[in-house]
Amino acid sequence: MAPSGSRNIKRNCQRVLYWIPVLFIWLIVAWSYYAYVVQLCIATVENMAEKIVYLLAYHVLFIMFVWAYWQTIFTKPLNPLKEFHLSHSDKELLEREDRGESQQEILRRLAKDLPIYTRTTSGAIRYCDRCYVVKPDRCHHCSVCDKCILKMDHHCPWVNNCVGFSNYKFFMLFLTYSLLYCLFVTATDLQYFIQFWTNGLPDTQAKFHIMFLFFAASMFSVSLASLFAYHCWLVCKNRSTLEVFRAPAFRHGTDKNGFSLGVSKNFRQVFGDEKKYWLLPVFTSLGDGCSFPTCLMNPDPEQPASPSGNAAIKSDGETHLFPAKPLRESQSRLLSNGLSWAESEGTGNKDCQGESQTVDPEWLLGLIFLES
Repeated sequence: MAPSGSRNIKRNCQRVLYWIPVLFIWLIVAWSYYAYVVQLCIATVENMAEKIVYLLAYHVLFIMFVWAYWQTIFTKPLNPLKEFHLSHSDKELLEREDRGESQQEILRRLAKDLPIYTRTTSGAIRYCDRCYVVKPDRCHHCSVCDKCILKMDHHCPWVNNCVGFSNYKFFMLFLTYSLLYCLFVTATDLQYFIQFWTNGLPDTQAKFHIMFLFFAASMFSVSLASLFAYHCWLVCKNRSTLEVFRAPAFRHGTDKNGFSLGVSKNFRQVFGDEKKYWLLPVFTSLGDGCSFPTCLMNPDPEQPASPSGNAAIKSDGETHLFPAKPLRESQSRLLSNGLSWAESEGTGNKDCQGESQTVDPEWLLGLIFLES
C-alpha cells in the first residue's frame, strides 16, 4: 500500500505544480487590468472622450481574451471513441502473442472497419499499449495527461491542457485576442509612458504601473506575434505541431501535405463554415476528430468499400459515419460544394484520383501554395 500511496501523493503534487504557469498568467492579467483601468485610464488620462474610448475598447478585448483563455483551459480534450478501444478478449489475445507480425495481424483485423489511413513509419497499425486503443488518424498519446488525444497539437503548460481537436480553435482565438490585447495596451500606453519617462507628468503612484505595463505588454506582444504567426501557418497547411516534426505516414509513405485541402478549406476545418462564429470561442470545428478528409493520390486498399461509400460505427446509441475512402469528394464537407460530411456516392461526384480534368481550382491553388 505504501508504494501506491506515495505514487498518489506524487501525482497530486504534480497536478498542483502544473497549475503554477496558469496562476502566473492570471496574476499578470489581473494586475494589468488594475494598472490599465485604474492607474492609466482613471488616474492619468484627463480627456473624458479618450478615457471612454480606451475603457470601452479595452473591455471588449479583455472579455474576449478571458473567454477564449477560459475555454482553452477547461475544454476537455477528446479521446478516441470506444470503437477504437480493444475489448478485454482482444487485449488478452494481443498480450499472448509475441510482438511482431502476429500482433500486427490482430491489429489489422481490428482496424479493418475503422477509418484509419495513417500508419507508423514502418507501415504498422498505430496502436497505444497504454490506452489499449487503435489510434485514429492524427491521434497521439500525451505523456502528461497519460491519454490519447484526438488531433493532438501539443501539451501547453500555460493552459495546463492538451491542445487538440476539441480546443484548437479556442487556442487560436486565445492567441489572437491576447496579441490584440497586448498591442492595444502598448499603443495606448505609449504616450503616457514617454511623458513619465521624460518627467512630463507628476511622479505619482501610477508612474510605476504605467511604465511596467508598457514593458510587459510590448514584450508579450513580440512573443505572442511569433507564436500566432506560426500557428496561422499550421492552420493554412492543415498540420499540427507534432506533424511538422514528424510527417504523417500513409501506406504509400510519408506525406506532409496528406491532410491539406487548400488554405480556405483548411481554415474552415478548424473554424467551421459559419462566419458569424469564427471570432467567438464556441466550438464550430468540422468533423468528429476521429477521421479527416485527405487528398492522397493512392487509395488505401485495406479500406473496404461499402454500398453507401461510408463506414458506419455505432456508439452509445448513436451512429457515427466515417468516409470509407479518403478520396471521395462527395463524402466530405470540406471537399464538396455545400454537401454534408456523410453524403453518399449517389451525388455523381468522382474520385480525386479520376478528376484530373475537373480539379477544384481552389484546391489546386492551395496545393500550389503548399508546394511553394
